[in-house]
Amino acid sequence: MGNINFDFTGKSVIVTGAARGIGQALARHFANANATVFMVDFDKDELDKAAREVGAIGIPADVSSTGDVERVVSTVIAETGRVDVLVNNAGILRDKVLWKLTDDDWDQVLNVHAGGTFRFTRACVPHFRKQEFGRVVNITSYTGLHGNRGQANYATAKAGIIGFTKTAAKELAAFGVTVNAISPNAATRMTASIPEEKVAELTGPISRFADPSEMADAIAFLASEEAGYITGVVLPVDGGISI
Repeated sequence: MGNINFDFTGKSVIVTGAARGIGQALARHFANANATVFMVDFDKDELDKAAREVGAIGIPADVSSTGDVERVVSTVIAETGRVDVLVNNAGILRDKVLWKLTDDDWDQVLNVHAGGTFRFTRACVPHFRKQEFGRVVNITSYTGLHGNRGQANYATAKAGIIGFTKTAAKELAAFGVTVNAISPNAATRMTASIPEEKVAELTGPISRFADPSEMADAIAFLASEEAGYITGVVLPVDGGISI
């Protein structure tokens, strides 16, 4: 438990990709800070279990579907009358070297990562503008800037999220909305299969993957009122691998 505690009382928070990993840790962090938390994930069974554990509201949805995204935001507004914080965390992997990537491998990864980030942000903007307040935090990756073998689709999607973050930050600042991103390096289901001998080269000077809760601390800061003068930033929370 850290020494800094943010209070999100009265705030409505949407976290995508929330059934496990960083998303679940983040949802728990916001719930402990008194927010009304809406957890979104494609995996209904895992989502229902996680939402019960966290004390949040689970809404199964496909972030690549405009209809699903608009349904989620409408549900949040119907329940609380507002949406204050959006964290675009949903992601999938379809890793292959580029000459083996299929159109589906490409399209699915871009539609979930970049497409989901766009669709959810777009759906929240009218409510942010009405409130003259909003926080968007997107999850990008070191791979989006540096590439990685077997991840042309993932790297492209994450690079796109960086460009989207900076553009949305410029467009929405006049309405009291900040848009930032983090570049994480946390222990998740995606890192569990990495051989031990490879961990050092993937974790930077600190030589370990972060616990997902360490990502939640950084995201909560960017989502707080205290961070109101920070926008368009990509914050590396990566143990120094980007040095």
